[in-house]
Amino acid sequence: MEKGDMHISIHFFARVLHVFGQVQALEHLLDTPNDEIGLTLMDEHLPKRVRSKSGGSSGAL
Repeated sequence: MEKGDMHISIHFFARVLHVFGQVQALEHLLDTPNDEIGLTLMDEHLPKRVRSKSGGSSGAL
């Protein structure tokens, strides 16, 4: 766990937080709207906007 192994289950982190009296920190770990790093990583995976070549008919009225 100290080495940052990503295969460790979340309940082990919850146990450690409980032992240290920091269970409320678990709420912050799961607070996705305020997770700046996670949101940035998700934004990187969004499709890039693709523009059609100009001069062609777009079909718009």
